[in-house]
Amino acid sequence: QVQLVESGGGLVQAGGSLRLSCAASGRTFSYHMGWFRQAPGKEREFVAAISWSGVSTDYADSVKGRFTISRDNAKNLVFLQMNSLKPEDTAVYYCGAHTYYSGRRCRDKYAYWGQGTQVTVSS
Repeated sequence: QVQLVESGGGLVQAGGSLRLSCAASGRTFSYHMGWFRQAPGKEREFVAAISWSGVSTDYADSVKGRFTISRDNAKNLVFLQMNSLKPEDTAVYYCGAHTYYSGRRCRDKYAYWGQGTQVTVSS
């Protein structure tokens, strides 16, 4: 079992920045990690993913160049640095853990999810 807890969300003006954190506990060895988001009335969508080693990363086109995913395996933490935020980035952000990096963009491949953290970007 893996437990995930997100934090760092909040209200920010367009153009601002936020840093989300995801704290993992339990049997976290070898899990790849990802961030998804879900806006009201929309499906949960892929945002970014990082391999267990941290060597490989992947981003949705909508956030590429603005968001950066990273991890600290010694502290069981995963981060999502979000810069140049836009109103369309407003959503609940979830971190997830999965074992197959090839499925990193597919939410059905994730075995564990956190409870989410709200990000609101005002115009």
